[in-house]
Amino acid sequence: MTLGRALLLALLVAAIVAAAVGMPLRQWLVNGAHWAEHHRYAVAGLFIVAYTGATVLAVPGTILTLGAGFLFGLALGAPLVSAGSLLGAIAAFLIGRFYMKDWVAKRVARSPRLQALAAVTRYDGFTIVLLARLSPLLPYNVLNYVFGLTAVRFRDYVLGSWLGMLPATVLYVYIGSLTKTFASPTEDNLDAAGARRVLLVTGLLATVGLVAVIARRATRVLRDRLAAEDRATAERSAE
Repeated sequence: MTLGRALLLALLVAAIVAAAVGMPLRQWLVNGAHWAEHHRYAVAGLFIVAYTGATVLAVPGTILTLGAGFLFGLALGAPLVSAGSLLGAIAAFLIGRFYMKDWVAKRVARSPRLQALAAVTRYDGFTIVLLARLSPLLPYNVLNYVFGLTAVRFRDYVLGSWLGMLPATVLYVYIGSLTKTFASPTEDNLDAAGARRVLLVTGLLATVGLVAVIARRATRVLRDRLAAEDRATAERSAE
């Protein structure tokens, strides 16, 4: 996660919190959360289906991920987002591998970076999938289809995708759960409520920092691997 992305994320959090504490939006959010709590299993099932469909259609899942934190909290929201995003990624992978080869191949042909990614998966598919998921270097939704054309094994793709998407999933669900904390009325005294919110914000900042460090290192390693593949390809072409 670059500094620009981190600042954009901070602005997004500020905007959501500012909107959540206003009326009548605040009450709508609280009412929606209460309704979801009384229909928990139905809403959770629908959420996974919606997230899976959005992933297949290449719709950015940021809003859904934030919504999961608000409606379900971190403990349940993170597994739900993880399940939905992974199922969507698996579906897109299989579609790309068996039904949309020509479309995906044309997309890859237009991007030297995607070509290098497809080539480097021949050596260590799991590691490349994991790095690509941890890094913002390549678009998440496009990767779902691109990996379907590569030599990566299905099990490596599933495990690498699941582990690689977890840090960002936890971060955005955490933000959504924090929004609920600020939007919901509290029966605690002001000192206790203030201390709890400070603790939650501190935890958020720590999570942002950790995810940023992981993403930066993954990006550096992934760039090196892609650059090495580009050099190897150029040497083979020169022979």
